[in-house]
Amino acid sequence: MFTGIIESLGCIKRMDTVAGDVRLVIESDSLDFSDVQLGDSIAANGICLTVVDLGEKSYAVDVSRETLARTAMQNWSIGDTVNLEKAMLPTTRFGGHIVSGHVDGVGRIVQIKKDARSIYIEIELPEDLKRYTATKGSVTADGISLTTNLVKDNIICLNIIPHTAKITNIERHWRVGSLVNIEVDVVARYLERLLQGQADTIPSSTGITEAFLAENGFMR
Repeated sequence: MFTGIIESLGCIKRMDTVAGDVRLVIESDSLDFSDVQLGDSIAANGICLTVVDLGEKSYAVDVSRETLARTAMQNWSIGDTVNLEKAMLPTTRFGGHIVSGHVDGVGRIVQIKKDARSIYIEIELPEDLKRYTATKGSVTADGISLTTNLVKDNIICLNIIPHTAKITNIERHWRVGSLVNIEVDVVARYLERLLQGQADTIPSSTGITEAFLAENGFMR
């Protein structure tokens, strides 16, 4: 599990094809490697990846074809900067929100502009993810825990403060048309599953049916 609070930036040093999969080497001068061991999880742009090899200031991960197909990693290149976060500890300060590191889909940046000292950004989400978003809710974009200021159909509106823009890859890589990894709030996903299960088991005497839940916005 992660919190969406980026610890440091990394650089893609190698991308090697190995029997149809990819071995990725990420280097970072600022990540604390003192407690990193083989088998640990480190999220890169929001993708939970397992450390399979360690260097002094770098580590390697294996990436499956499933991950390549479902994330924006397919557009990464050697030299790109990625957001890094090590898996949280029981003692970690919970500054963001619950993040699993399992990307739900890929969003596309459709607008970027200055808004006083912050950066206003609009991201277009895949249609099947819009039902998990809410104004003033939480979303993860490239591993960054963010608050949605406004939701317009399948577009989420964000304001990025200068500190967040500086310590992440936003200033370096986010442009109109850029693709970013999106993970929706895990609570919304579990709530949907719970309501789906309840719709099948609620006694008819209550008057609450699957149709009733759909009509009142609980299901789509």
